[in-house]
This record gives sequence, structure tokens and C-alpha cells, in this order.
Amino acid sequence: MQARSAPFSECLAGAREIYPLAIGVLVYGLAFGLLASQAVFGAGQLGVMGALVFAGGAQILATQRLVAGAGAAAALLAGLALNLRLLLITGSIREVYAGRPWWQLALGAHMTTDENWALMLAERAKGRALGYWYLVGGGLCLISVWCAATVCGLMFARALPEPSSLGMDFAFTAAFIAIARSLWRGRADWLPWAVAAGTVAVAIGTGWIGASWALILGGVLGAAAAGAAGRG
Repeated sequence: MQARSAPFSECLAGAREIYPLAIGVLVYGLAFGLLASQAVFGAGQLGVMGALVFAGGAQILATQRLVAGAGAAAALLAGLALNLRLLLITGSIREVYAGRPWWQLALGAHMTTDENWALMLAERAKGRALGYWYLVGGGLCLISVWCAATVCGLMFARALPEPSSLGMDFAFTAAFIAIARSLWRGRADWLPWAVAAGTVAVAIGTGWIGASWALILGGVLGAAAAGAAGRG
């Protein structure tokens, strides 16, 4: 039997070692499925959305905006604004992507999440020589768990006669709080968080713009503050 190639072994290690973090993805994936049932998504649509977008926070925010009655453009822009942080994340590990063909660049960027990025950096700090395929392996595991969990959550919600009577409406709020907490990396993150939260609070409190556009503006300015402060 031939020995496994280094890329395959590294990919397998990434998929195996991300499992503890995948449990969190499973929980808020189920919660997102409950929310998506209120937006009249079908199981197939939700699965395709998860595979193509693969950004839990952005998907939840965009779907919540649709449920709240915002237009499709506002929902899409809200999700994109929240995902601007991924530009900083991928930029912080640009050496991982250097010199790779375009399809590996596209795959790697799509598979990069807060969880597998943080895991790779933590393992590197221990002295392990890990890179691109470790990142992709973790991403493949997470995307499988995410898509399966969201579809299961949707099907569970559809099986209940009145999900709201069981307090399921709070699932979205709980999931988003969990996601937000997982993104906090320490006191050095206070500036972009303060800018984003302050922008949204002022915009909504003064009635300057609607809630959907306030969230978009807060996400953009928060990401800009993170970039200016050198956080990635």
C-alpha cells in the first residue's frame, strides 16, 4: 500500500482536529435551520446556500433581515458587510496561499473560517509545520457539519406545528450571541467592536437610517477600524 501523500495527511489532520470546534458549528447550524424555516427556505435551497456561502454569521444575519421584512439587497449587503473580516483573516496568512494555482486560491479562501484559521495558528505556535492543506481539511469538516446541521434544523422546525410556542424564536438570538462570542480574540479587538456597535447604536437611535443599513454600515466601519489597527 502506498504511503499517504503529505497534502492528504495534512488535510486529514485538519479535518480530525477541528472536531471539538465543529460541535459549536453544529449547535448554531441547528439554530440557523430553525430561523431559515421562517424565511420559507426549502431543504435543498438551504443546503446549496450553506455550501456556496459557507459563512454562518453572514447567512444568519441576511436571513434574519429577510424575516424582518428587509429587501433582498439589504439582506445581501448586511451579510457581505459582516464577512469583510474574512479579508483580514486571509490577508494575515497570505503566505499560505502564495504561489498556488487559482483553483487552490479559490478553494482555500472559501474554506477559511474563524475556527480553522484560529486552530492552524494555535498549532503553529506549538511548533507544528502546518499550512494550506491543514486549513482546507478543517474547512471541509466544518462545511459538512454546517450544511447537515442547518438542513436538520429546518426539517425539525417544519415537523413542529408551532415552533414559536416552544420559544424557538430565541434560537436565532442565542446562535448569533454564540457566534459573536467566538469571534472575540481579546482586548485588542475592542476598537473594531466599539466602532461597529457604536455606529449601529447611533444610526438606529437617531433614526438616521433603518436597522438593515445600520448593520451594514457598522460592519463596514468595524472592518475598516480593524484593518487600520492592524488586526487580521
